[in-house]
Amino acid sequence: MFKEIEEITRECDCSRSQVFAMAVREFLERRKSRKLLEALNDAYQEPEAPGETRARRQAKAYHAKRVRKEPY
Repeated sequence: MFKEIEEITRECDCSRSQVFAMAVREFLERRKSRKLLEALNDAYQEPEAPGETRARRQAKAYHAKRVRKEPY
């Protein structure tokens, strides 16, 4: 692993500290994305209530009607 890091430092013309900082930054971003995805999955695992289903259908129909009226 350290040989690969040394190779990266030469390719990027940066220090080992910078390589480790980049790796940690990427790790934290992936972790944040994974936590967000888990939160969204938790929020949407419940089935829609009948009122929500009706509201979603009405909004979809309204939007489709508005888009068809817009000139291109």
